[in-house]
Amino acid sequence: MTMETDKNNNQINGQQEDITRIRELIQILNKASRAYYQDDTEIMSNFDYDRLYDELLELEEKTGMVYADSPSRQVGYESVDELPKERHEKPMLSLDKTKDREALREWLNGREALLSWKLDGLTIVLTYRDGELFKAVTRGNGEIGEVITNNARVFKNIPLHIPYQEELILRGEAVITYADFNKINEEIEEAEAKYKNPRNLCSGSVRQLNNEITAKRNVQFYAFSLVKAEHVEFHDSRSEQFEFLRRQGFTVVEYRHVDEKNILDTIQYFADAIQDNEVPSDGLVLSYEELEYGKSLGTTAKFPRDSIAFKWQDELRETRLLEIEWSPSRTGLINPVAIFEPVELEGTTVSRASVHNISIMKALRLGIGDTITVYKANMIIPQIAENLTQSGLQDIPEKCPACGENTEIKHVGEVQTLYCVNPGCPAKKIKAFTLLVSRNALNIDGLSEATLEKFIAMGLIHEFADIFKLSEHKEQIVQTEGFGEKSYINLLSSIETARHTTLPRLIYGIGILNVGLANAKMICKELDYDLDRLQRATVEELSAIDGVGEIIARSFTEYFEDPANRTSFEHLCRELEIEKPETDQAAQSLQGLTFVITGSVEHYTNRDALKEVIEQAGGKATGSVTAKTDYLINNDTTSGSSKNKKAKELGVPVISEEEFIQMLNRG
Repeated sequence: MTMETDKNNNQINGQQEDITRIRELIQILNKASRAYYQDDTEIMSNFDYDRLYDELLELEEKTGMVYADSPSRQVGYESVDELPKERHEKPMLSLDKTKDREALREWLNGREALLSWKLDGLTIVLTYRDGELFKAVTRGNGEIGEVITNNARVFKNIPLHIPYQEELILRGEAVITYADFNKINEEIEEAEAKYKNPRNLCSGSVRQLNNEITAKRNVQFYAFSLVKAEHVEFHDSRSEQFEFLRRQGFTVVEYRHVDEKNILDTIQYFADAIQDNEVPSDGLVLSYEELEYGKSLGTTAKFPRDSIAFKWQDELRETRLLEIEWSPSRTGLINPVAIFEPVELEGTTVSRASVHNISIMKALRLGIGDTITVYKANMIIPQIAENLTQSGLQDIPEKCPACGENTEIKHVGEVQTLYCVNPGCPAKKIKAFTLLVSRNALNIDGLSEATLEKFIAMGLIHEFADIFKLSEHKEQIVQTEGFGEKSYINLLSSIETARHTTLPRLIYGIGILNVGLANAKMICKELDYDLDRLQRATVEELSAIDGVGEIIARSFTEYFEDPANRTSFEHLCRELEIEKPETDQAAQSLQGLTFVITGSVEHYTNRDALKEVIEQAGGKATGSVTAKTDYLINNDTTSGSSKNKKAKELGVPVISEEEFIQMLNRG
């Protein structure tokens, strides 16, 4: 065999390896794209996707081979079948992209351009006719999209009527802010059901079959391109198009005029602004200001030549893994969190990043002391990019860090996750802690459900009384992601204020089954606000209280018959100053009267405040109108509401707040 033959064989083998790798990359990337665009789930980080995509492009260029199913030849996702489909009037191409700031300056070629946010949501095409919103279609696969007109009508900031009366077609991005994203996620019980990022949530919200769900998600629309508006003079200016859209009532994506002199400074302006930007963004878009020049450049098979996308160069930092913190949640899911030596990333100090599940830990082969690289996805969310030393998987805990009971590894598809199997785990009782700190209970500002979950996962809170001992953990709290010295001080102040409370608030807050605030007030009042009598009360004694009944009475006594509940309650009481109201019989002007409140109130902060006044004056406030109701308080006395109708049927007087106040003052 000659040397030339060996060389040829090596080339053939090398090419075959390249082809095999291309097919492998296409399969991996398409699977990730389907999950991201069609199923609204994320199985791969942006960092990993970009790295593999760039590898694919290099191999395609090297081999001159591009397969039909390659993501480099496709645009966007395939439409799902649940919504009507429609072909776009003009194909929607992707943008070529770069992470090199100097490359953007060279791309300008001495011309002026506009630099704007590249928003991370769902691209929508809007059509207006005769000044009315006529149609809204998603980007889909670039050729065919999904018709979501009904959903677009309930976007938070879309104008349904505009001054321009001819056909108007524009493109923009539907997005959900980080604040709304966090709020919606906090309301989702199951950890597995939480949305991974605002883009996933927005995609699911925009493509709902029921637009009532869309309306509740606070979807916003940012216009970024005008497609058609005849008989309007734009003087060959893209920025004039933007201003025209602004005049029609659209929110236009933020943009800046740039040239070769100021583009680098302007890129830095956006880089600095992203930390406080409430709207998700995954980069910038640079578009020529001169419309005719941009149009004259035409397009490639995939990209228009008048614009280019800039994706943030991920700022990578090398650091050392110190530990894996296992964070239990209210569903029993225990998430691994990587704790590493602090590094500066995008202007902030970062020392922790979620690893999400055991499968990812295994893929990274994370071990204590490993050298890892970390970055911020979209310059916001800390992530592990690579494990450079891969010493091997750290031991997975067999005991839950919140309760010390056994854990179990569960398999959901290809993903392995760790769970606590103890039904009494304090992390699973997050709702109980949330109720205790709520407005009608101890009213502790700064302890959201998400914050409580963090503190429980960190082992700072095991029982109710531990909330009042958080000052012992100052160092851990101020170093917690999203916390700081000021937040800590405000929290401690709120906790100290909450130490002074009333017995009904406390009884309601500990979460006895079937016992609401109104029941708690009646029981406490009947038992003379005596802690000892409350804990020793019998079913018969409680059932005799008007409005309580046997079910509530049994729930109440069973709660205090449980030794663990009694111990927890006693520990909590030691931390509190419980106010005992002084009963002024002369001031009991509403003694024996039962009221129902409906509608809005004007003279009191809210209906709960009005209830307090009624009860302090000896009266009772209930939720529904019955034959035992003496008065219905409704400022709209002529309303046709169900409660007003019921009151009239039963002969119950309907009075306004003004009339109630007069009654109260008359004594």
